[in-house]
Amino acid sequence: MDALLLAAGLGTRLHPLTSVLPKCLMPIQGRPLLGLWLEMLKRGGVERIFVNLHYLSPLVRDYVNTSPYSEHVTFLEEPELLGTAGTLGQFREFFHSESLLLAHADNLTLFDVGAFHNAFKTRPRDCSLTMMTFDTDDPKSCGIVTKDENNRIIEFTEKPDKDIGRLANGAVYIMDLADIFELMGLGTQVSDFSTEILPHLVGHMNSFHNALYHRDIGKLRALAEAQKDMGEMPEAYELIDSLESYWQPNEKRQKLLSEFQSCLEAVDLDSEAVRSLVKS
Repeated sequence: MDALLLAAGLGTRLHPLTSVLPKCLMPIQGRPLLGLWLEMLKRGGVERIFVNLHYLSPLVRDYVNTSPYSEHVTFLEEPELLGTAGTLGQFREFFHSESLLLAHADNLTLFDVGAFHNAFKTRPRDCSLTMMTFDTDDPKSCGIVTKDENNRIIEFTEKPDKDIGRLANGAVYIMDLADIFELMGLGTQVSDFSTEILPHLVGHMNSFHNALYHRDIGKLRALAEAQKDMGEMPEAYELIDSLESYWQPNEKRQKLLSEFQSCLEAVDLDSEAVRSLVKS
């Protein structure tokens, strides 16, 4: 199994912090979010990881190329943003494995990669994809799913305008690439995976529930809350401690740290969250 981490977004909801760092490098207890993803996937046995790039791509390249994960990562540069499904279609010739883990790398999530992969390998034969689900406290901001007693997704509603449930799509998938590419069609231009692909798979995808941790850190308050969550989760300690702080002492990173701290002074975050973001 290969993996594709979507990391090209602008992160506008995190402005002004994203004027300094892309969303995928936002520090979690001082460690870059992308580093947490790469470490989890490597521990889970994923040897080849693709990362798409667009916004502040030189910073992402610099981080990966100076990290222990450089030999595992292939970059996919997007001069113009292609969308979640657009990236998959544009770079289809790069993916040679039968299955692919596709994830939004600007979400903070902790899960057992092996257990997720096993849920995919043991899926019903007519299922093309396994979706990671989680329990949300903000259902109107998520895709809400209904599953049957066999964990098959039987309903999917993207960002419903009323409360129809709390079981949500975590935007992390393992898919049978042949099936997905057949669905996409060689001549069809699609951009959004949730709205243009998933509706066609209702009844033909199963689920893996992440009961450990999943959060969209796309807003300043959510980013601050994630710092506290990770500081209180024993399951997160070892993973976080295995990574170097993003603000490792070199001239370029120290300059970025100074700029990042200036941005923090302009936003309403409590002192504990600020200390965790710049933790070395």
